[in-house]
Amino acid sequence: MNKGKYRVGFDVGGTFTDGVLVEGDKVIAKIKSLTTPDVTTGIINALDVLLEKSKVNSRDIMMVSFGTTHTTNAIIERSGLNKVGIFRIGVPATTAVPPLTDWPEDLKEVIGGEKNCFMIRGGSEFNGADITPLDRDAIYKACEQLKGTVDSIAITSVFSPMISTHEDIAAEIVREVLGDSVYITLSNKIASISILERENSTILNASVINVMHSAVNALKEATAKRDIKAPLFIVQNDGSVMSADYAINYPIFTVASGPAASVRGAVFLSKIENGIVADIGGTTTDIAYIVNGFPRESSISVNIGGVKTNIRCPDLLSIGLGGGTMIKSKGEKILGIGPESVGHNLIRFGRSFGGPILTTHDIAVATGIVNEQLDIFETKPVTHPEKIKMLSPKLVENAYAKIKEKLETAIDQMKTTAEKVPAIFIGGGALVVPSENIEGTTEVIKPDNFEVGGAVGTTIAEIGAYAEGVYDLAISKREQCIQEVLDKAKENLAFAGGLVESAEIIEIEEIPFAYMPGQREKIRIRVKGRAF
Repeated sequence: MNKGKYRVGFDVGGTFTDGVLVEGDKVIAKIKSLTTPDVTTGIINALDVLLEKSKVNSRDIMMVSFGTTHTTNAIIERSGLNKVGIFRIGVPATTAVPPLTDWPEDLKEVIGGEKNCFMIRGGSEFNGADITPLDRDAIYKACEQLKGTVDSIAITSVFSPMISTHEDIAAEIVREVLGDSVYITLSNKIASISILERENSTILNASVINVMHSAVNALKEATAKRDIKAPLFIVQNDGSVMSADYAINYPIFTVASGPAASVRGAVFLSKIENGIVADIGGTTTDIAYIVNGFPRESSISVNIGGVKTNIRCPDLLSIGLGGGTMIKSKGEKILGIGPESVGHNLIRFGRSFGGPILTTHDIAVATGIVNEQLDIFETKPVTHPEKIKMLSPKLVENAYAKIKEKLETAIDQMKTTAEKVPAIFIGGGALVVPSENIEGTTEVIKPDNFEVGGAVGTTIAEIGAYAEGVYDLAISKREQCIQEVLDKAKENLAFAGGLVESAEIIEIEEIPFAYMPGQREKIRIRVKGRAF
């Protein structure tokens, strides 16, 4: 491990790619550059600026990390995806709803379609007994059919998060027939028990491995050329990080890495571990609730690119409010706030810069919220003050009230208690929204370096992992069951690049199964540990 003292992190947003160079708790250099279509180029551009600004020796960098939209964009845009062979092990118990049911047709076609789906006899009961013996011959035949047509395999079996034997055997056969060049994703490594959502999550993971592999390789080459010897990490959905090599095999764990990094950055900068985080950009505001320093997890299924999954993601509320949000008005009356935004074209179209469109930024200038220029922004906050002076005071007042109301409503929707809580505002757009007397909050904090909070969040060198299991407490001791799950979570922590000896429990969750005999329950444990 590189013994350097600096950490470099990047947060890729829809408008800007933010970058920071951090030493301990101190931000040494920071940058906002326009996000590029291929994302990776924007990160490399930001890296060069940070190195130039800071003048640090590249060999003194101990960690490079980033929050990425690579996987999410690829799924939404149906671009660069793997061709996937799909195995469901569960016949005759799981034939009613075939794989890829309810998937968008264009996404199914891009990854290869139903012709690459195979239903295999096998699967396990929750207690380890076979539903029926695994049909190994069927797997061999399916692999022969898939030769030369797919470059990734998704394998899902009934109750495999509890008993992975049939998936493991199937993977061995796939490797034997198709070789080492084909990626294999096992559902027991991806998601929890529910088979249809777990299968969807597994297939999506298998479909974006090439995308993540290309991104990681490009960044490794870029850092090597700049004589940076530090390991590369990627933020995962819970706000912790994982090694880039691990992320190649499990890219689906990064679909919410951007918002999760913002939460972690807000906690790091403000030192507040419970409350509301509002990450305000040029187009949208993402609001999350933090519990003990980590984003509260969503309790509902997560839809990714039109596919229902059970990936664990932060509980987020996104609203169309940012620095470039358009304000619709008629006379002094406000007809609407967004969701349309001028985004990074603010300096072309916003009233403050001589343009024709009234935006959130313009109201901030008119009310005096924005009265100074942050060093990170190259453009002054207003270049045509005469355009702002022409605005009706009543219009400005009404617009300010509507913006404040929209923010307050979103915060109230994310709270789990009527009591007031602290709120942390980060992101470039935090500069232009109301932050005083916000209902439902004890205070609004905009910490130092709030405008690059997401990038700061990527530099927190904590690895996260989890494990779960189903047990009958009528025949097994609860403490023993918890220890088994904890041992598995620590094992997963090591796979993700964490130090097992540094493992700390974040959460222990026990969910009884009322519809099963005995005292059966699911035990789920989240842990975190240091990367170095």
